[in-house]
Amino acid sequence: MASPVIIALDAMGGDGGPAIAIAGAAIALVRHPEIRFRLHGDKALIDPLLAPHPRLARVSELVHTNVAIASDERPSQALMRGRYVSSMWQAIDGVKKGQASLAVSGGNTGALMAMAKVCLKMIPGIDRPVIAAVWPTVDAECLVLDLGANVGFSAAQLIDTALMGAITAQALFDLPRPSVALLNIGVEEVKGLEDIKRAHLALKAATNLPFEYRGFVEGDQIGHGAADVVVTDGFTGNIALKTAEGTARQIAAYLKQSMRRSPLAMVGGFLAQGAFRVLMRKMDPRRLNGGVFLGLNGLVIKSHGGTDATGYASAIDIGYDIARAGLVAKIARDLEATIGGIKGSLAADGAMPASGSRKSHGRT
Repeated sequence: MASPVIIALDAMGGDGGPAIAIAGAAIALVRHPEIRFRLHGDKALIDPLLAPHPRLARVSELVHTNVAIASDERPSQALMRGRYVSSMWQAIDGVKKGQASLAVSGGNTGALMAMAKVCLKMIPGIDRPVIAAVWPTVDAECLVLDLGANVGFSAAQLIDTALMGAITAQALFDLPRPSVALLNIGVEEVKGLEDIKRAHLALKAATNLPFEYRGFVEGDQIGHGAADVVVTDGFTGNIALKTAEGTARQIAAYLKQSMRRSPLAMVGGFLAQGAFRVLMRKMDPRRLNGGVFLGLNGLVIKSHGGTDATGYASAIDIGYDIARAGLVAKIARDLEATIGGIKGSLAADGAMPASGSRKSHGRT
């Protein structure tokens, strides 16, 4: 058996609270028997939920706290009220202290990001974290980032994000040299915001990148697998994500309506139910649940707050794979070796600003 990966769970985070976290952990433990858990939350609530899962109870340490961060708390309020004492902070702090390899939470995204940044700090050379998530494509999967952490990016920050995305794709998809593209309003070099065009020119001219740079892609090309990694700012990325999720639900609703339209349609639906099951599984957001906070001196995974146990287990799975790959150390090493030189030379020439120069805001 492989050496254990210790995972800290914010058991109080998310719409379902401890019930979803415990059930999801039990599913993940079946897939990865070497996992060990630190469960942060209210002992009175968690103990009864552990009782039906004796195997999970044996490999878990319960760290009691009855302070939970509400889903509607502002990040500043969450930091003032929950620093040191909340289940969310304590799970992240366990990563900082080396008590856990990563933290998983389904709680308030803004609060989780704020606490993670304050507690873990940033990797040298990175000034803002990003959220990365796996996105289904026609033939496989890709990684898209940023999905909501930042409203705007400088050219240098887009390059940082491209590197972090490529290293993450190597870990998740077992790709020695993933392809990377920038999301834009067109594939022509003359289109797009100035910072996007600057980042494109810098990446196009680079000769020592640890990934294959493919230029610009448009939104409709993400699902077609145009690149293994698609890079954008959090404002655009979050809109793209929500639009894709809504489209998937819309298609599912259309299929159900069509199959109920007539007796003949119902018979056809019955005969095609196997194909429909495959389709629905591919479109199931729980299968790829889990956003990775990249750029921090530690691993934090954000599970969707409204997911069920299956989706929560998927978030744990992603964290497990990334922890095994030593992602944080690889980002820190490759950032200085590869991207630092590109940004430094271009900044010196005045071609683009240095990082931080702009102020802003279950798988197949």
